[in-house]
Amino acid sequence: MAERGSRTVRDLRVGNRATVLRRLYFGGPMSRQALGPATGLSSGSVSNVVAELAADGLLEEAGVVESDGGRPRTLLRVAPSSGRLIGVDVGETRVRVAALDLALTELACTESPLTDSGHDVELIVRHIRDGVTEVGGGSRGGGAPGSGAAGGGDLIGVGVGVPGIVDRDASGATVVHGQTIGWDAVPLEMMLREAVELPPGTAYFVDNGARALGQAEMWCGGGRGARDAAIVLVGSGVGACVVTDGVLHGGARGGPAEWGHLTVSVRGRRCRCGARGCLEAYAGAEALLERWQEAGGQLPPGADEETGVSALLAAAYPQDGGRPDPVALAVLDETAEYLGAGISDLVNLFGPERVLVGGWAGLQLGPRLLPAVREYADAYALRHPAARVTIDLGKLGPDAVTVGAATLPLADFFDRGGRRATPPRTGCEGQMDGGGPASMSAIS
Repeated sequence: MAERGSRTVRDLRVGNRATVLRRLYFGGPMSRQALGPATGLSSGSVSNVVAELAADGLLEEAGVVESDGGRPRTLLRVAPSSGRLIGVDVGETRVRVAALDLALTELACTESPLTDSGHDVELIVRHIRDGVTEVGGGSRGGGAPGSGAAGGGDLIGVGVGVPGIVDRDASGATVVHGQTIGWDAVPLEMMLREAVELPPGTAYFVDNGARALGQAEMWCGGGRGARDAAIVLVGSGVGACVVTDGVLHGGARGGPAEWGHLTVSVRGRRCRCGARGCLEAYAGAEALLERWQEAGGQLPPGADEETGVSALLAAAYPQDGGRPDPVALAVLDETAEYLGAGISDLVNLFGPERVLVGGWAGLQLGPRLLPAVREYADAYALRHPAARVTIDLGKLGPDAVTVGAATLPLADFFDRGGRRATPPRTGCEGQMDGGGPASMSAIS
């Protein structure tokens, strides 16, 4: 009985710390007096928790505010420099690794392009290993872990956003199923642990890249304040993350479904996954450029995807006042229609109040395509859910997946009341790694 009571007290204390941390982080600077009503904790509990968190270096003063007839009250906030996070974006064309502080401000970053070798797993692991080491997160297998060349306190954890489905095998180990990049149950987390030694008490958190993007936009981007939303990622392929009011939508074992591989054309174009007619085969940047070339468009010699999309936009919307290329315009309009149709499915299924379009290609194409995407989404969706949704661009820029990956260890850190993990875990189970304003489900 005594042991059970001890666990209950400990869990209550962790829960109170987590509540205060989240309220200060998501609600902005706040006084001790305001924390009580905001969290539902007694003034004594607030005082004890604030004292503990301040002693741990997690809180700092953020100015004062006048009170009604009393002494000015000191505002508190989560100290950005009290820890560091590393976010990794395993994208279609590059691996980006960044160190960030707790305010998700980037401190250092490195990028490694993916060329002929594509998504060779060992190459990806080397890129992540070198990137984590370079930004100050660890050491190559067997060495002493680094204390942090990027500065900003102790390393809390490393989040990794990947294409595909993140799941666990029968033994409970994290594996990645990335059919479009040739990954079949790849034990990425185990491989990273063998390649990079992290400081004690830190962990890897592996999750789907679109899901990481969605969490970033909900925490500090265009989804902030929304009860539910759909965040769409348009890059070489397409993905999406659905956020609802505490309800997780997903596929097998609570994992993600695959919105990018929704069938939009029976017996249509061959997708990278091997099936025909997937949304990704029409709306992703790779497929977009293929369709333009098939229609007679010319890519610049040696152009990568980003350069190719820029060339397509320049042909459709010439800056020198020249005549727009009708072929380029037609390809872009068709792409807008497919994206709008795909978004209409999200609207009909989940009824979000906001849809945000992100990813490097989505942000590059968005200023030109978004009005048409809105029109097509409205035309294909049911009137009632369509009437309440807004469709806009994401707010965090083309590197938002890196930020989202960094939120994975930060969410876990908040779950544990600002204490480090002993056993590692990933964000692909039951609900999104805690602390955010909503539960999330990736469908990519």
